[in-house]
Amino acid sequence: MTRRVVLGVDSGTQSAKVVALDIDGMTIIGEGRAPHSGGTTQDPREWWDALVSAVRGTITPEMEVIAISVGGQQHGLVTLNAQGDIVRPASLWNNVDAAADAVRLNGLADFAGEVGTSLVASVTIAKLAHLARTDPDGLRRTAAVCLPHDWLTYRLTGELVSDRGDSSGTGWWSPRTGDTRRDLLALAIGDAAATRMRLPTVLGPETPAGYLRPDAANGLGLPVGIVVGPGTGDNMAAALGIGATSDELVISLGTSGTAFAVSDTATADRSGAVCGFADATGRFLPLACMINCTRVIDIVARLLGIGAREALDRAGRIDPGADGLLMLPYLGGERTPNLPTATGSLAGLIDDNAHPDLLLRAAVDGVAAGLAYCRDALADLDVQKDRVTLVGGGAAHPTWRQAIADATGLPVTVRAGGEHAARGAAIQAAAIVLGQRVATVAVHWRPTIDAEIAPRPEFHAGFRLDERRVMIEEFIAGKTSPKG
Repeated sequence: MTRRVVLGVDSGTQSAKVVALDIDGMTIIGEGRAPHSGGTTQDPREWWDALVSAVRGTITPEMEVIAISVGGQQHGLVTLNAQGDIVRPASLWNNVDAAADAVRLNGLADFAGEVGTSLVASVTIAKLAHLARTDPDGLRRTAAVCLPHDWLTYRLTGELVSDRGDSSGTGWWSPRTGDTRRDLLALAIGDAAATRMRLPTVLGPETPAGYLRPDAANGLGLPVGIVVGPGTGDNMAAALGIGATSDELVISLGTSGTAFAVSDTATADRSGAVCGFADATGRFLPLACMINCTRVIDIVARLLGIGAREALDRAGRIDPGADGLLMLPYLGGERTPNLPTATGSLAGLIDDNAHPDLLLRAAVDGVAAGLAYCRDALADLDVQKDRVTLVGGGAAHPTWRQAIADATGLPVTVRAGGEHAARGAAIQAAAIVLGQRVATVAVHWRPTIDAEIAPRPEFHAGFRLDERRVMIEEFIAGKTSPKG
């Protein structure tokens, strides 16, 4: 029996994930995955190769694929020449080379007030300024710039388009007004380059990006001419994938860790902790992000010669607090708090707690405490919720679930399914072919609740949130070297 399906893609830092969603029952009936290199700079062509592999690993003969949409890692800078070819590898969201450029641009304009987000190294306009400063020839050869999901959509359709969710992380598009700010772009790359630079057209939530062109269809094994959705950023896609409402705080546990909430009003945080993004439904998505999340456990586990699952199992058998061992897990700089040159710090190490399992617990505590810090940054903007919905790959493990509940002091809900960002992209595609609003489809077809976890107040103190904040403030004030 033939089943009508739409494909949703999550093209992330580490891999491409694809789901096939049966639009008659809104159930996932196929999944595929293929790896990326995982570096902070990547050749976009590896994203396409992974997408092809993941799609071919997802589809089966009984599937009638009628649409596809792409969610992707935010902020990455893709540069194209006049022929549409890649000029240079893409600097990704977790590449901190543009930190000084972000500081310089923040001194020239009120980016938080103008586009909702005070600049950090992650934001695309800072990366473009870094390109102009360090590789002027590369800038001269660049005729167009776009985001990772935009580039994949371009490969699918031949159209250079984006959506308001992902565009709100560029630093040159305002989610509040819907305007492209070439005056801000000129601060990064000069008036002449800003005037000539081609930028993606920003589409509405239910506006198709175009239709699958023959060369892409042949590579993917899909029908020519199927609808391609506008796509969005991975966090916006995850919000669609769980049908997020304004009543909940969403925390995503992946390569990055994010805390965000759907909002009817735009935010502007001049401290830089919270990004004033748009979402993929026409509303807004204030968000705080950590560069270092589940990969911290991956790195410590590798150091100990064990797998990540075993590491989390062992950490989960130990109470928060790790017997006095405290880790600030800034292994590759950090975004919230904004410490782009930071490295990891370990405090409180003594004979009695020099044990591998306590190191693993300290790593879990450090990440969970960082996400509690993100939650507090949102609360400072009156984005305050009384429950958490957990998404991302880390949400599958009980240790992460309980740690987030204990660190935030909030009850945690985990909804069924593991690829919520890919599912969100599929929800967008389904809404377009069904002629419905994407927000309506997303909320109506929320995944069922898989688990509910209560916080344990007696363990909240073990995360030592106040002590960590003092250390962070000292880092920011320059009283203690973040490399120490």
